[in-house]
Amino acid sequence: MSALRTFRQLTVSSGRVLAVRQLSTVSKRLVPSLATRVVSTPSNARAFSVSARRFSEGANDLALSQKLSEELKYEEETVSQLPENPGFLTQFLKTNPWEIHDTPGNDEVIMTRTFGNEKLRLMFSIADVDAAEEDFQSEEPEPEAQEEDEADDPLHTYPIRASLSITKTTGPGCLNVDMLAQEGHFVVENVAFYKDSKLGTELTAEADWKRRGVYLGPQFETLDVGVQEEIEKYLAERGVDETAALFIPEYAEYKEQREYISWLKNVKGFVDQ
Repeated sequence: MSALRTFRQLTVSSGRVLAVRQLSTVSKRLVPSLATRVVSTPSNARAFSVSARRFSEGANDLALSQKLSEELKYEEETVSQLPENPGFLTQFLKTNPWEIHDTPGNDEVIMTRTFGNEKLRLMFSIADVDAAEEDFQSEEPEPEAQEEDEADDPLHTYPIRASLSITKTTGPGCLNVDMLAQEGHFVVENVAFYKDSKLGTELTAEADWKRRGVYLGPQFETLDVGVQEEIEKYLAERGVDETAALFIPEYAEYKEQREYISWLKNVKGFVDQ
C-alpha cells in the first residue's frame, strides 16, 4: 500500500503544474466580471454584512476538497479490489488463540489471550507504519540494487514496536516486555517487573508517570546468553512467536489503510461544511 501510494504521488506531480496553469487562466477570465459585480452592488450596511459572510471561505477550499476527493477515490478503488476479510487475518484467528481488539480511530491495537493462570496483553501501534513510509521515500535504493534484493527481502521489513504485559490470577505482579516485531522475529529490548500488577497494566498518564521511577532491569542484550534464550522460549511458548511477529506488521498496514480512508473522509467533510 505504502509503495503504491508513493508511486502515485510521483506520477501525478507533473499533472499539478498543468492544473495550476489552467486555474490561473480561468481566474484571469473571471476577475473582470467579478469586479463589475462588486462595483454595481449598493454600498449599504446590510449588503456588506451578507457579502462578508458569503466570501469568508478560503480561496483554496474548493481545490483542497477536490484533491481530497481524488485521493479518497483512489484509496477506495484500491481497497475495493481486496477481500473484505483478508486471508492473513482469517488464517491467524483460526489457528491462534489471540483475540484482536481494534477500535476505529485509535492508532493502537490490542491482542489478548490466556495461558493457564496467566493473562497476556500484546499492544502495538500503526504509527510505525507512517514512519516506515517516510524512511522508504527518503532512502529509496538504486534500481539495480533493488532488483537484486527484491527476491530475498521479506514483504514487511520495517519494525513495529510492541509491548507485552503478563499477569497472573493467582498472585500479584506484572511482567512487561518491550519488543520489536521485524522480519518474522521478536527482538526483545527490555524485561521489566512491577510488584503492583495494576501499575504495570494501567494505560493512564498517572500510571505512566509512576512507572518512570521504577527500575526496569538491564538491557536485554546485556543479559547472559543463556538467560536470553530461556526468556525467548518462555515467550514463544505463550504465542509470542514467529507467527505473531509476521502478523503484527501486516495487520498494522491493513489498519493504517482503513484509518487513512477514514481520515480523508473526515477532513473532506470538515472542509466542505
